[in-house]
Amino acid sequence: MKKWLFAVLFGSALVLGACGGGDDDANNSGNNDGGGETASAGEEIYEDNCAACHGADLAGGGGPALDAIGSKYSADEIVDIIHNGIGGMPAQKQVSDDDAQTLADWLAEKQ
Repeated sequence: MKKWLFAVLFGSALVLGACGGGDDDANNSGNNDGGGETASAGEEIYEDNCAACHGADLAGGGGPALDAIGSKYSADEIVDIIHNGIGGMPAQKQVSDDDAQTLADWLAEKQ
């Protein structure tokens, strides 16, 4: 019984320890000037929601490259694509309106 209890407690500690990683640089905006905060916020939203399909470096993968997407679409058009999808890309309902706008503004600069 003691071995079982120890195994459960140890396993729980491992699981909780793995899930406990926080966002260490969420409040680290001291080195950014005005535009830098938007860019890093856009990058973070991209990494969390888009990089798996569009590539970590915007070069594409399962989805098309986005490294020059701003030369094709405006920020408003990109927000519409995020919310409603286009072609084979499904609507990204998990992305809030504010995050979609921040991401679209960041992507629209890619030309």
